[in-house]
Amino acid sequence: MKKQKGKNLINRRDALKMGLGTGIYSLSPANTDVTNPIILENKKKGSTDWQLTRVRPDPDHHRTSLVEGYCSKQSVKAGGQLDIMVSANPAQSYKIDIYRTGYYGGTGARLVQTIGPLIGKSQVTPQKGDKNIHECEWEVSASLKIPGDWLSGVYLGKLKTLPENAGEPYWESYILFIVTDQRPVDILFQCSDNTWQAYNRWPNNYSIYTHPKGSQGPWAAVSFDRPYGRQSQYNDIVNDPLSFGSGEFISFERPFSYFLEQHGYDVAYCSNSDMVTPGRALKAKAFLSVGHDEYWDIRQFRSVETLKEKGVNLLFFSGNSVCWVSPFTTSKSGNPLGRIFRAGPYGAQNNYAVSREKDHGPFPERGPDEGLLMGVRNIQPINGGGDWIITKPQHWIFKNTGIKKGDYIPGLIGWEYHGDAADIAGLEVVAEGIAWMGGKVPSKWQSVIYPGPKGNFIFNASTIFWAQGLSSPPGHTLPWSHYNRPHGPDPRVQQITHNLLRKAIL
Repeated sequence: MKKQKGKNLINRRDALKMGLGTGIYSLSPANTDVTNPIILENKKKGSTDWQLTRVRPDPDHHRTSLVEGYCSKQSVKAGGQLDIMVSANPAQSYKIDIYRTGYYGGTGARLVQTIGPLIGKSQVTPQKGDKNIHECEWEVSASLKIPGDWLSGVYLGKLKTLPENAGEPYWESYILFIVTDQRPVDILFQCSDNTWQAYNRWPNNYSIYTHPKGSQGPWAAVSFDRPYGRQSQYNDIVNDPLSFGSGEFISFERPFSYFLEQHGYDVAYCSNSDMVTPGRALKAKAFLSVGHDEYWDIRQFRSVETLKEKGVNLLFFSGNSVCWVSPFTTSKSGNPLGRIFRAGPYGAQNNYAVSREKDHGPFPERGPDEGLLMGVRNIQPINGGGDWIITKPQHWIFKNTGIKKGDYIPGLIGWEYHGDAADIAGLEVVAEGIAWMGGKVPSKWQSVIYPGPKGNFIFNASTIFWAQGLSSPPGHTLPWSHYNRPHGPDPRVQQITHNLLRKAIL
């Protein structure tokens, strides 16, 4: 440990090692002078004003047409340009407050720029097109050149109408975009925005799941050129109108990013679309899949295979991941990554994939066996809920948790998960149990870890709800499904996560 001007300075590796054998592991701006960009960013003043206050959904609850918008692409680098399309109906003035989400002393976000006031107009709701797609062709409302000093992160733009007369109500919703970068980093957090869009029912119950021919076939497509409506296809999982416009980020991924930034992990962010090539992720020590990560272009799959072979640690803190091959195609606006559709299941010749194709095909493409990448597979039934039950408490991932065999974390499994562990040398099942679909139909899930080819490892938590055990940020609501719910932050989930991340980045 070096000393300078009477002040202790420690490097990141020493700070991480300080957590070994000392009970609940901790690394946070409050107790270390580690100077990585995330710690420096989170020392800046935050604000809780990023949260929506007044939202009025339309009668069908799939949109909020009083003010809504979308961005020209899913992610953008610092120095790049992003177009923002906004509709206000009735036409009225509005502003856009841009916030970077993080920890910021517990406030959850920092205001980085305000755009406006702007003169709003009502923009045309699109008619359905090929594959039942509903794709906007709205005029650009504002163009944002991303400042060079904006750190990678998930950014929310809060749209707020500006009434002409004092005392009249204002209305709000979000736009969302990701700022990505190319710097070497410990952790790359992949947002599951393909899945957010697949479940997005804007403008009036139109998603990949609502085609008249059925919910599981290749006949429906969706476009990123439209606002995010209500959070989820399934209103009985999270019924939160104060997340309009944010996809599934606030509900299923936000508690993880908040946790990472609270504890000073050196993290950068990317969209699913950024993973069509492996280049950015090869500059990370650990790749994270978080939340509900169901839809992957085959190029994403091959990229993550490359990460494994090159020695990057893969951590799937997610459920129902790598389930459907979802090729990117070009939107009307010219975004080559602007549309997705369901081309077929992952699973090679496994029963799950074969039965999906038999029941819902024919599909144009069958994906490889996701179990050989993730360690476990998508199974039937895949919907349900249960407790996360420990089967191998002596494993290093449980160090300093006090966990014993048979101990469980209530409600952490749901609403979708993985099972059917692959036959991979060195694979260990660290937790397993039964999830119940509707409280009646059983399904066996498994959480696994196995060694990669270059001293790296692959872990799969096997649940969408893992992040719920890490933190409870401002603006976040606990989900529930199938008569089952997680309980929120749990010291054991936090410690397991610290153990895995520490191992991955040292």
